[in-house]
Amino acid sequence: MNRIVKEASINWDIRSPEVRVIDPEGKQLGILAVKEAIRIAEERGLDLVEVAPNSQPPVCRIMNYGKYKYQQSKRTQEARKHQTVIHIKEVKVRPRTEEHDFQFKLRHVKRFLDEGNKVKISILFRGREIAHPEFGKEMLNRFIEEAKDIMVIEQFPRLEGRNMVMIMAPKS
Repeated sequence: MNRIVKEASINWDIRSPEVRVIDPEGKQLGILAVKEAIRIAEERGLDLVEVAPNSQPPVCRIMNYGKYKYQQSKRTQEARKHQTVIHIKEVKVRPRTEEHDFQFKLRHVKRFLDEGNKVKISILFRGREIAHPEFGKEMLNRFIEEAKDIMVIEQFPRLEGRNMVMIMAPKS
């Protein structure tokens, strides 16, 4: 579980003898010795941060590193807040499910689609039921017919072992 995250090198962690320096306003100060660049950064009360370590010479920027890290974490937090997570909800039925139970499962499917989730419908065949996959196909076609106004088929019905599976997604 240990994850090693490469942080930007700051101040005395910079290994290169000379670096290209950019000031806080974005102007280039030229190629300077690391000690000289750090001195300039400290005079301004800021840090020297290596932003492009692989270039020749490495590029460093004079900035407030703490403020930079704070803004970066706020940006990722904001991005996380605005993303939507789509779950795949599963509904399992049998090929000989009665009408009331079918309507009950259909209401669940419609609710899941209205919430913006994808729905995986599985028809479970037991014993000799597998000899008649057309019953399962017929049941899935009923689901398609009943919910055609609010969904699109993402994966058409297919037999996977003893299960027939279909995935529906909400219409956008």
